[in-house]
Amino acid sequence: METALQTLIERIRAAADAATPLRIRGGGTKDFYGQALHGQVLDTRGLSGISAYEPSELVVTVGAGTPLAELEATLAAHGQCLPFEPPHFGPGATVGGMLGAGLAGPARASVGSVRDYVLGLEMVNGKAEHLTFGGQVMKNVAGYDVSRLLAGALGTLGLVTSVSLKVLPVPVAEATLRFAFDEASALKKLNEWAGQPLPLNASCWLDGQLTVRLRGAVAAVQSAGQRLGGERLNDAEATAFWQSLREQTHPFFTLQGEDSLWRLSVPDTAVPLQLGPTLIEWGGAQRWVKAPSEQAKRLRHHTVSVGGHATRFRGPDPALEVFTPLSPPLERIQRSLKQQFDPVGLFSHGRLYRGW
Repeated sequence: METALQTLIERIRAAADAATPLRIRGGGTKDFYGQALHGQVLDTRGLSGISAYEPSELVVTVGAGTPLAELEATLAAHGQCLPFEPPHFGPGATVGGMLGAGLAGPARASVGSVRDYVLGLEMVNGKAEHLTFGGQVMKNVAGYDVSRLLAGALGTLGLVTSVSLKVLPVPVAEATLRFAFDEASALKKLNEWAGQPLPLNASCWLDGQLTVRLRGAVAAVQSAGQRLGGERLNDAEATAFWQSLREQTHPFFTLQGEDSLWRLSVPDTAVPLQLGPTLIEWGGAQRWVKAPSEQAKRLRHHTVSVGGHATRFRGPDPALEVFTPLSPPLERIQRSLKQQFDPVGLFSHGRLYRGW
């Protein structure tokens, strides 16, 4: 991996000298995500391998080009996992892509996001400097937490070469329950249950059905199952269902005609938004909506009015803004960070916002 790293550093140095834009890419499974793809591909797959893994310490250090499936298989062999359930969106997904996209699966609301599990990382900035931030323990932050800043940056700040992650044991017990509720009743129930000592790990409402997953100690899962009632799904059906949400292979995510898939982040107490066909996750805080491009302004306005923001996750209209425009203060901060890490604008130009 050291040879691959040096080759990439030299390429970044040459690109900086020539002001040649670069696009960081692993398996390419998340190329659809973001505003635009510009620049010559900087392939990370040579940065592959697990360099350190201490199961007893719940820490793993892994190259950014390592296949995500390979890392998860290694962890599973020791009864451990990435609890935030990062989506792959294809067989070529890499650890660097997981970090760059910053996406999490059904368990996000109960266990945290990708950045919550980043302990440290190594990266190459736009000056071809190889930098190290953080470490391999939780209490290592002195000043700005750069390690977690890179989560969700879509490669715009530099090339992550390796990352140290906190991992957790696989829960010993699990049960999936299903209930018949309309949207308003489902949201009310989710908020009610969230205030109770229940081992709720994931939830999904779609087409009049609320599905929840319980995870934790055997006694806690059994007690909660008896208390909540509902129809219990068999293990195979439950696994397939949650996997279809994580990887967006569920029929809901199939787009027709001019529809786009919108990801709405809102307070979990927000009422039904009535913006189009809807799937609700994360206890009400994440709502997937299918709507055509001409509804973008109305959809964004309505989402902001309830205290949230909207992202056009997938869709046929490249002219549409993907991410909610930043307020002037936030844009100044974002541009300042970009200037510090990538002063000549080498990396992933226009991936987050048009023009920079």
